[in-house]
Amino acid sequence: MKRRFKAGKMRNSGFSLNTITEDECNEIHLSTLEVLKDVGVFVESEKALDIYADAGCNIDRKKKVVKIPHHVVEDAIESAPATYYACGRRPEDDVILEDNRVTFTNFGEGIMFVDPYTGEHRETRKADVEMAARIIDSLEHVETYERAMCSHDKPPESQALHNAEASLTNTTKHHWLGPVDGFQARKIVDMCAAIVGGKERLKERPLLSFVTCPISPLKLPEHHCDIIMEAAVNYMGLNVVGMAMSGGSGPVHLAGTIVMQNCELLSSLVLHQSTRKGAQFVYGSSTCPLDLRMATATVGSPETGMISAAVARLAKYYSLPCFVAGG
Repeated sequence: MKRRFKAGKMRNSGFSLNTITEDECNEIHLSTLEVLKDVGVFVESEKALDIYADAGCNIDRKKKVVKIPHHVVEDAIESAPATYYACGRRPEDDVILEDNRVTFTNFGEGIMFVDPYTGEHRETRKADVEMAARIIDSLEHVETYERAMCSHDKPPESQALHNAEASLTNTTKHHWLGPVDGFQARKIVDMCAAIVGGKERLKERPLLSFVTCPISPLKLPEHHCDIIMEAAVNYMGLNVVGMAMSGGSGPVHLAGTIVMQNCELLSSLVLHQSTRKGAQFVYGSSTCPLDLRMATATVGSPETGMISAAVARLAKYYSLPCFVAGG
Protein backbone atom coordinates (compact mmCIF):
# COMPACT_ATOMS: atom_id res chain seq x y z
CA MET A 1 0.00 0.00 0.00
CA LYS A 2 1.36 3.40 -0.99
CA ARG A 3 1.18 6.37 1.35
CA ARG A 4 2.64 9.28 -0.60
CA PHE A 5 4.11 12.50 0.79
CA LYS A 6 1.81 15.20 2.10
CA ALA A 7 1.69 18.76 0.74
CA GLY A 8 1.24 21.97 2.74
CA LYS A 9 2.49 20.67 6.09
CA MET A 10 4.52 22.93 8.39
CA ARG A 11 8.05 21.79 7.65
CA ASN A 12 11.29 23.01 6.12
CA SER A 13 10.61 21.90 2.56
CA GLY A 14 7.70 21.78 0.14
CA PHE A 15 5.38 24.28 -1.48
CA SER A 16 1.64 24.97 -1.34
CA LEU A 17 -0.73 27.35 -3.10
CA ASN A 18 -3.35 28.61 -0.66
CA THR A 19 -5.91 30.29 -2.91
CA ILE A 20 -8.58 30.63 -0.23
CA THR A 21 -8.41 30.89 3.56
CA GLU A 22 -10.32 28.96 6.22
CA ASP A 23 -12.69 31.91 6.65
CA GLU A 24 -13.30 32.04 2.90
CA CYS A 25 -14.01 28.29 2.88
CA ASN A 26 -16.63 28.91 5.54
CA GLU A 27 -18.19 31.72 3.49
CA ILE A 28 -18.32 29.49 0.39
CA HIS A 29 -19.91 26.74 2.44
CA LEU A 30 -22.58 29.05 3.88
CA SER A 31 -23.34 30.41 0.41
CA THR A 32 -23.63 26.85 -0.90
CA LEU A 33 -26.09 25.91 1.85
CA GLU A 34 -28.18 28.96 0.98
CA VAL A 35 -28.30 28.08 -2.74
CA LEU A 36 -29.15 24.43 -2.07
CA LYS A 37 -31.96 25.38 0.35
CA ASP A 38 -33.51 28.28 -1.60
CA VAL A 39 -32.71 27.57 -5.27
CA GLY A 40 -32.05 23.83 -5.32
CA VAL A 41 -30.81 21.60 -8.13
CA PHE A 42 -32.56 20.03 -11.13
CA VAL A 43 -32.67 16.23 -10.75
CA GLU A 44 -33.77 14.25 -13.80
CA SER A 45 -34.09 10.78 -12.24
CA GLU A 46 -37.41 9.78 -10.63
CA LYS A 47 -35.65 7.16 -8.51
CA ALA A 48 -33.20 9.78 -7.26
CA LEU A 49 -36.09 12.12 -6.44
CA ASP A 50 -37.56 9.40 -4.21
CA ILE A 51 -34.25 9.02 -2.38
CA TYR A 52 -33.93 12.78 -1.86
CA ALA A 53 -37.49 12.87 -0.53
CA ASP A 54 -36.78 10.04 1.93
CA ALA A 55 -33.69 11.96 3.10
CA GLY A 56 -35.84 14.96 4.06
CA CYS A 57 -35.41 17.20 1.02
CA ASN A 58 -38.16 19.37 -0.47
CA ILE A 59 -39.20 18.09 -3.91
CA ASP A 60 -41.03 19.86 -6.72
CA ARG A 61 -42.00 16.85 -8.84
CA LYS A 62 -43.36 18.93 -11.70
CA LYS A 63 -40.18 20.97 -12.13
CA LYS A 64 -37.90 18.17 -10.86
CA VAL A 65 -36.20 20.59 -8.49
CA VAL A 66 -34.74 19.37 -5.20
CA LYS A 67 -34.17 21.84 -2.36
CA ILE A 68 -31.88 20.45 0.31
CA PRO A 69 -32.07 21.60 3.96
CA HIS A 70 -28.85 22.51 5.75
CA HIS A 71 -28.84 19.52 8.09
CA VAL A 72 -29.17 17.03 5.23
CA VAL A 73 -26.06 18.45 3.54
CA GLU A 74 -24.12 18.47 6.82
CA ASP A 75 -25.11 14.86 7.57
CA ALA A 76 -23.90 13.72 4.13
CA ILE A 77 -20.54 15.45 4.59
CA GLU A 78 -20.17 13.90 8.03
CA SER A 79 -20.96 10.35 6.85
CA ALA A 80 -18.51 10.30 3.91
CA PRO A 81 -15.14 8.72 4.82
CA ALA A 82 -12.11 11.00 5.13
CA THR A 83 -9.80 8.25 3.80
CA TYR A 84 -10.28 6.66 0.38
CA TYR A 85 -8.76 3.27 -0.43
CA ALA A 86 -8.00 2.99 -4.14
CA CYS A 87 -7.32 -0.73 -4.43
CA GLY A 88 -5.29 -2.19 -7.26
CA ARG A 89 -5.26 -5.71 -8.66
CA ARG A 90 -2.43 -6.49 -6.19
CA PRO A 91 -2.03 -5.16 -2.61
CA GLU A 92 1.23 -3.46 -3.58
CA ASP A 93 -0.75 -1.35 -6.09
CA ASP A 94 -3.12 0.02 -3.42
CA VAL A 95 -3.09 3.82 -2.97
CA ILE A 96 -4.51 5.83 -0.07
CA LEU A 97 -6.14 9.22 -0.67
CA GLU A 98 -6.57 11.39 2.40
CA ASP A 99 -5.84 14.78 3.98
CA ASN A 100 -3.04 16.53 2.00
CA ARG A 101 -1.57 13.28 0.67
CA VAL A 102 -0.61 13.80 -2.98
CA THR A 103 -0.78 11.12 -5.68
CA PHE A 104 -0.90 11.34 -9.46
CA THR A 105 -2.98 9.84 -12.23
CA ASN A 106 -3.05 10.45 -15.97
CA PHE A 107 -5.65 12.72 -17.57
CA GLY A 108 -8.56 11.54 -19.69
CA GLU A 109 -10.16 11.37 -22.16
CA GLY A 110 -8.15 11.74 -25.36
CA ILE A 111 -10.60 11.61 -28.27
CA MET A 112 -8.06 12.26 -31.07
CA PHE A 113 -4.67 10.64 -31.46
CA VAL A 114 -1.53 11.00 -33.59
CA ASP A 115 -0.72 7.43 -34.56
CA PRO A 116 2.95 6.85 -33.60
CA TYR A 117 3.46 4.47 -36.51
CA THR A 118 1.64 6.20 -39.40
CA GLY A 119 1.52 9.84 -38.23
CA GLU A 120 -2.23 9.89 -38.93
CA HIS A 121 -4.37 12.24 -36.79
CA ARG A 122 -7.43 10.12 -36.05
CA GLU A 123 -10.05 9.12 -33.48
CA THR A 124 -8.85 6.82 -30.73
CA ARG A 125 -9.60 3.08 -30.87
CA LYS A 126 -9.80 0.22 -28.40
CA ALA A 127 -6.26 -0.86 -29.28
CA ASP A 128 -5.07 2.63 -28.29
CA VAL A 129 -6.81 2.28 -24.91
CA GLU A 130 -4.94 -0.99 -24.37
CA MET A 131 -1.61 0.59 -25.31
CA ALA A 132 -2.20 3.63 -23.05
CA ALA A 133 -3.02 1.36 -20.10
CA ARG A 134 0.23 -0.55 -20.58
CA ILE A 135 2.20 2.70 -20.70
CA ILE A 136 0.61 4.02 -17.49
CA ASP A 137 1.15 0.63 -15.85
CA SER A 138 4.89 1.03 -16.35
CA LEU A 139 5.13 4.57 -14.91
CA GLU A 140 6.17 4.31 -11.26
CA HIS A 141 5.07 7.77 -10.17
CA VAL A 142 1.61 7.63 -11.77
CA GLU A 143 -0.05 5.61 -9.02
CA THR A 144 -3.55 5.11 -10.48
CA TYR A 145 -4.97 4.89 -13.98
CA GLU A 146 -7.73 7.00 -15.49
CA ARG A 147 -9.18 5.80 -18.79
CA ALA A 148 -6.89 7.75 -21.10
CA MET A 149 -8.62 7.25 -24.44
CA CYS A 150 -11.92 6.01 -25.84
CA SER A 151 -12.89 3.03 -28.01
CA HIS A 152 -14.44 5.04 -30.86
CA ASP A 153 -14.36 1.95 -33.08
CA LYS A 154 -17.00 0.31 -30.85
CA PRO A 155 -20.76 1.05 -30.60
CA PRO A 156 -21.57 4.02 -28.31
CA GLU A 157 -24.05 1.99 -26.27
CA SER A 158 -21.28 -0.46 -25.20
CA GLN A 159 -18.22 1.77 -25.53
CA ALA A 160 -17.64 2.04 -21.76
CA LEU A 161 -17.56 -1.76 -21.50
CA HIS A 162 -14.85 -1.93 -24.16
CA ASN A 163 -12.92 0.83 -22.37
CA ALA A 164 -13.12 -1.14 -19.12
CA GLU A 165 -12.08 -4.44 -20.72
CA ALA A 166 -9.14 -2.83 -22.52
CA SER A 167 -7.95 -1.12 -19.35
CA LEU A 168 -8.54 -3.86 -16.77
CA THR A 169 -6.57 -6.42 -18.79
CA ASN A 170 -3.54 -4.16 -19.27
CA THR A 171 -2.75 -2.62 -15.88
CA THR A 172 -2.90 -3.74 -12.25
CA LYS A 173 -3.36 -0.16 -10.98
CA HIS A 174 -6.61 1.21 -9.57
CA HIS A 175 -8.98 2.50 -12.28
CA TRP A 176 -11.02 5.68 -12.57
CA LEU A 177 -13.61 5.08 -15.27
CA GLY A 178 -16.77 6.79 -16.51
CA PRO A 179 -19.41 4.10 -17.15
CA VAL A 180 -21.65 6.53 -19.13
CA ASP A 181 -24.95 5.12 -17.78
CA GLY A 182 -26.44 2.84 -15.16
CA PHE A 183 -26.67 -0.19 -17.46
CA GLN A 184 -22.98 -0.16 -18.32
CA ALA A 185 -22.09 0.58 -14.69
CA ARG A 186 -23.80 -2.66 -13.63
CA LYS A 187 -22.01 -4.63 -16.35
CA ILE A 188 -18.64 -3.17 -15.31
CA VAL A 189 -19.35 -4.26 -11.73
CA ASP A 190 -19.88 -7.80 -13.08
CA MET A 191 -16.56 -7.59 -14.96
CA CYS A 192 -14.69 -6.48 -11.85
CA ALA A 193 -16.38 -9.19 -9.75
CA ALA A 194 -15.27 -11.83 -12.26
CA ILE A 195 -11.68 -10.58 -11.96
CA VAL A 196 -11.48 -10.65 -8.15
CA GLY A 197 -13.58 -13.79 -7.59
CA GLY A 198 -17.08 -12.57 -6.77
CA LYS A 199 -19.05 -9.55 -5.61
CA GLU A 200 -18.34 -10.15 -1.92
CA ARG A 201 -14.59 -9.95 -2.56
CA LEU A 202 -15.16 -6.92 -4.76
CA LYS A 203 -16.85 -5.17 -1.80
CA GLU A 204 -13.68 -5.70 0.21
CA ARG A 205 -11.29 -4.59 -2.56
CA PRO A 206 -13.00 -2.55 -5.31
CA LEU A 207 -10.31 -2.19 -7.99
CA LEU A 208 -12.27 0.41 -9.97
CA SER A 209 -14.00 3.67 -9.09
CA PHE A 210 -16.79 5.20 -11.16
CA VAL A 211 -16.35 8.75 -12.45
CA THR A 212 -19.31 10.96 -13.30
CA CYS A 213 -19.96 14.66 -13.86
CA PRO A 214 -22.95 16.91 -13.15
CA ILE A 215 -23.97 19.43 -15.79
CA SER A 216 -23.49 23.08 -14.97
CA PRO A 217 -25.36 25.03 -13.90
CA LEU A 218 -27.00 22.99 -11.12
CA LYS A 219 -28.23 19.98 -13.10
CA LEU A 220 -27.95 16.30 -12.15
CA PRO A 221 -28.97 14.37 -15.31
CA GLU A 222 -30.46 10.89 -15.15
CA HIS A 223 -27.30 9.02 -16.15
CA HIS A 224 -25.30 10.92 -13.48
CA CYS A 225 -27.81 9.95 -10.79
CA ASP A 226 -27.87 6.32 -11.98
CA ILE A 227 -24.07 6.05 -11.76
CA ILE A 228 -24.06 7.57 -8.26
CA MET A 229 -26.66 5.09 -7.01
CA GLU A 230 -25.04 2.08 -8.71
CA ALA A 231 -21.67 2.96 -7.18
CA ALA A 232 -23.18 3.19 -3.71
CA VAL A 233 -25.20 -0.04 -3.76
CA ASN A 234 -22.33 -2.04 -5.31
CA TYR A 235 -19.66 -0.74 -2.90
CA MET A 236 -17.68 0.85 -5.74
CA GLY A 237 -15.86 4.10 -5.09
CA LEU A 238 -17.26 7.26 -6.68
CA ASN A 239 -15.43 10.30 -8.03
CA VAL A 240 -17.78 13.20 -8.87
CA VAL A 241 -15.90 15.71 -11.03
CA GLY A 242 -17.24 19.23 -11.42
CA MET A 243 -16.68 20.65 -14.91
CA ALA A 244 -18.10 24.14 -14.84
CA MET A 245 -16.56 26.78 -17.10
CA SER A 246 -16.08 30.21 -15.58
CA GLY A 247 -17.63 32.78 -17.90
CA GLY A 248 -19.65 30.11 -19.70
CA SER A 249 -21.67 27.61 -17.67
CA GLY A 250 -20.58 29.29 -14.44
CA PRO A 251 -19.99 32.79 -13.03
CA VAL A 252 -16.95 34.57 -14.41
CA HIS A 253 -15.32 35.07 -11.02
CA LEU A 254 -13.59 32.28 -9.11
CA ALA A 255 -15.65 32.40 -5.91
CA GLY A 256 -19.00 32.25 -7.75
CA THR A 257 -17.87 29.32 -9.88
CA ILE A 258 -16.69 27.41 -6.80
CA VAL A 259 -20.01 28.03 -4.99
CA MET A 260 -21.97 26.73 -7.98
CA GLN A 261 -19.73 23.70 -8.43
CA ASN A 262 -19.86 23.05 -4.69
CA CYS A 263 -23.67 22.91 -4.93
CA GLU A 264 -23.41 20.31 -7.70
CA LEU A 265 -20.88 18.17 -5.83
CA LEU A 266 -22.57 18.33 -2.43
CA SER A 267 -26.02 17.59 -3.89
CA SER A 268 -24.42 14.56 -5.58
CA LEU A 269 -22.89 13.61 -2.23
CA VAL A 270 -26.32 13.82 -0.56
CA LEU A 271 -27.75 11.36 -3.12
CA HIS A 272 -24.71 9.10 -2.72
CA GLN A 273 -24.78 8.99 1.09
CA SER A 274 -28.57 8.73 1.18
CA THR A 275 -28.28 5.62 -1.01
CA ARG A 276 -25.68 4.08 1.33
CA LYS A 277 -24.18 5.80 4.34
CA GLY A 278 -20.40 5.66 4.50
CA ALA A 279 -19.85 4.95 0.79
CA GLN A 280 -16.45 6.12 -0.53
CA PHE A 281 -16.66 9.52 -2.26
CA VAL A 282 -14.07 11.74 -3.94
CA TYR A 283 -14.61 15.50 -4.28
CA GLY A 284 -13.39 16.19 -7.83
CA SER A 285 -12.88 19.11 -10.20
CA SER A 286 -11.72 19.75 -13.73
CA THR A 287 -13.25 23.23 -13.77
CA CYS A 288 -11.53 25.91 -15.83
CA PRO A 289 -12.30 29.28 -17.48
CA LEU A 290 -13.94 29.60 -20.88
CA ASP A 291 -11.83 31.35 -23.49
CA LEU A 292 -14.41 33.90 -24.66
CA ARG A 293 -12.48 34.62 -27.86
CA MET A 294 -12.02 31.00 -29.02
CA ALA A 295 -14.98 29.41 -27.12
CA THR A 296 -12.70 26.68 -25.75
CA ALA A 297 -11.99 25.27 -22.30
CA THR A 298 -8.63 26.65 -21.10
CA VAL A 299 -7.56 23.58 -19.12
CA GLY A 300 -3.91 24.68 -19.12
CA SER A 301 -4.53 28.25 -17.96
CA PRO A 302 -3.16 29.72 -14.69
CA GLU A 303 -6.75 30.21 -13.53
CA THR A 304 -7.32 26.44 -13.73
CA GLY A 305 -4.48 25.96 -11.25
CA MET A 306 -6.03 28.58 -8.98
CA ILE A 307 -9.43 26.89 -9.14
CA SER A 308 -7.91 23.46 -8.50
CA ALA A 309 -5.99 24.78 -5.50
CA ALA A 310 -9.19 26.34 -4.13
CA VAL A 311 -11.13 23.11 -4.66
CA ALA A 312 -8.41 21.12 -2.88
CA ARG A 313 -8.58 23.57 0.02
CA LEU A 314 -12.37 23.23 0.17
CA ALA A 315 -12.12 19.42 0.11
CA LYS A 316 -9.73 19.64 3.07
CA TYR A 317 -12.29 21.86 4.83
CA TYR A 318 -14.86 19.05 4.38
CA SER A 319 -12.36 16.27 5.22
CA LEU A 320 -13.05 14.67 1.84
CA PRO A 321 -10.51 13.06 -0.50
CA CYS A 322 -9.86 15.28 -3.52
CA PHE A 323 -9.23 14.81 -7.26
CA VAL A 324 -8.29 17.91 -9.28
CA ALA A 325 -6.93 18.76 -12.73
CA GLY A 326 -3.25 19.58 -12.84
CA GLY A 327 -3.58 21.67 -16.02
